[in-house]
Amino acid sequence: MENVKIAVVDGDTTVRAFVVNLLTYCVNRHVLSFEDAESAWDHFQEHADIDIFVLEVGNPGGLDVLGRIKERDAGRICVAMSSSSDDEQSAGKLGADAFLAKPFGMDDLFAVVQSFVAEEEKSTTAV
Repeated sequence: MENVKIAVVDGDTTVRAFVVNLLTYCVNRHVLSFEDAESAWDHFQEHADIDIFVLEVGNPGGLDVLGRIKERDAGRICVAMSSSSDDEQSAGKLGADAFLAKPFGMDDLFAVVQSFVAEEEKSTTAV
């Protein structure tokens, strides 16, 4: 997947900045930052240019927006994150492709994101 665009959605400024910086500078991807799920949804509706969502589903509207994204485009990659194990099950039912339990480490984030990027690169070069 060339020029992968990733949206990071988290109301916690520190967590959001950490994830955005890691993905921008260490994974070398274009990253958009959103404070809340509705803002990310609004952007997605207008532009539909986000390849991967890394979405805090424990915040208000997080699970709802996850469901709307998957309803609109079931193939769109959504990585749910939360500190609540209950959210993992709820996100899975809505179609989340992966779940990151907070607190998670750098390696966990890299592994999840790179697995989807590498999978896409394989499928586009195999054609």
